[in-house]
Amino acid sequence: MKKDKIIILSPFIIIAVNLLVAYVFGQAIGKWAFIPMILMGWLTWSFFILKYAGFESIKTWLQKPRGTGWWILAAILVGSLPLPLFLFHSSTLADWTIWLPWALIALINPWIEEFYWRGLLLDHTKNWSNGAAILYSSALFAINHAAFGINSELNSGYHVVLSTLIMGVIWAVIYMKTKSLRWAILSHFLVDFFNLSAASFLDLYENAW
Repeated sequence: MKKDKIIILSPFIIIAVNLLVAYVFGQAIGKWAFIPMILMGWLTWSFFILKYAGFESIKTWLQKPRGTGWWILAAILVGSLPLPLFLFHSSTLADWTIWLPWALIALINPWIEEFYWRGLLLDHTKNWSNGAAILYSSALFAINHAAFGINSELNSGYHVVLSTLIMGVIWAVIYMKTKSLRWAILSHFLVDFFNLSAASFLDLYENAW
């Protein structure tokens, strides 16, 4: 029970740390604060994953998905939503200082975030109703991303929180239905790949909202 409480409350620690890092590094390096923010996120998520879940849970999260092929289709459709951003603004990736962090975020971030926000949190709120567990993990997932708006205009505003919340809900449902994080990780990868993360954090293209 104590372990469950720690895990359930851990998002508030992570959000507080993210906000602090965003503010402190924003004062020092401006929009480039997204790099220490992401690195700190990976560090804190990994700490809770390894301490309270371990490799056996990771192995379970990556097991063959159950259910029909409709779930992978849903994952791909959700993951492809930012595709227009990529098609219209991929030129912002011309410099290695932009495409390198973008590529690393797309390749690494989906695994760690899904292991924490979906795997760990949903596993330790399984005694809740499905709706409450999904809303809890997804809302905090969205709020955590709002911290990027402190230093980036493109990542500020209600649309960031709302879109992240919706994606979190869909990925949580996919995990619950398939008993696997494979399709959620794939979908998350597509989102991180197509949304030009580094370019958007640096406000290198116009906000369409």
